[in-house]
Amino acid sequence: MLEWQIELGVTEALQALPVDRLAPPPSPAARAEATVATGPLAFDLAAAIDAAEAAAAAARDLPALAEALAAYPHCDLRRGARNCVFADGNPKARVMIVGEGPGADEDRLGRPFVGPAGQMLDRMFATIGLARESPDPARALYITNTVPWRPPGNREPTQDELAMLKPFLVRHIALADPDLLVLLGNVACMALLGQRGITKLRGRWTGTQGVPALPMLHPSYLLRFPEAKREAWADLLKLQARLRSMA
Repeated sequence: MLEWQIELGVTEALQALPVDRLAPPPSPAARAEATVATGPLAFDLAAAIDAAEAAAAAARDLPALAEALAAYPHCDLRRGARNCVFADGNPKARVMIVGEGPGADEDRLGRPFVGPAGQMLDRMFATIGLARESPDPARALYITNTVPWRPPGNREPTQDELAMLKPFLVRHIALADPDLLVLLGNVACMALLGQRGITKLRGRWTGTQGVPALPMLHPSYLLRFPEAKREAWADLLKLQARLRSMA
């Protein structure tokens, strides 16, 4: 049989062990024993969160936090991602933006908001004189995401994923120490405010981690629903007014 398969061009096996297709099926008891022996281990979310809190707390600056996040082994999102997308912009900026998660372009380049939504974001904030490239903290932006790895198929992160990665996000905010936060979209609001419903939350000042925060529509939403740009413009003006009042 093996020689015949080789003649047909078979070069590798699809299973590690040979299978006897003519053997009788195993008894229910044997199947149950095999299931118990080979079943997956239960995931300990509490332990994963504890590990994240310890790693985040040990980071004394942003480069150390980026290293700790990239090395965090407990989140399966990392398995399918090319890059750990940490941040972009000026870390001394007065305004820190928290988005949702990396898309395909962000995963490929290792920077947040570099695809079409990122181009929309840059145009939006340029209208009130803010840019990620600015060396002036008063005119700069610092940008990160709720999760640093691209979720498969651009799905939303799960509650468990948000919970285990939140300590890194909280520490990120503490180390950057912005004057104001902008929370883009439902995922950022869920992670930091524990709330969803961005169309109701947007434009209303709130706070998280001791920092005033303004929920806004995500740029990807504006690409799908251009008519919502009016609401986004109103929110940008609120952000501009708050910055001026704090100057």
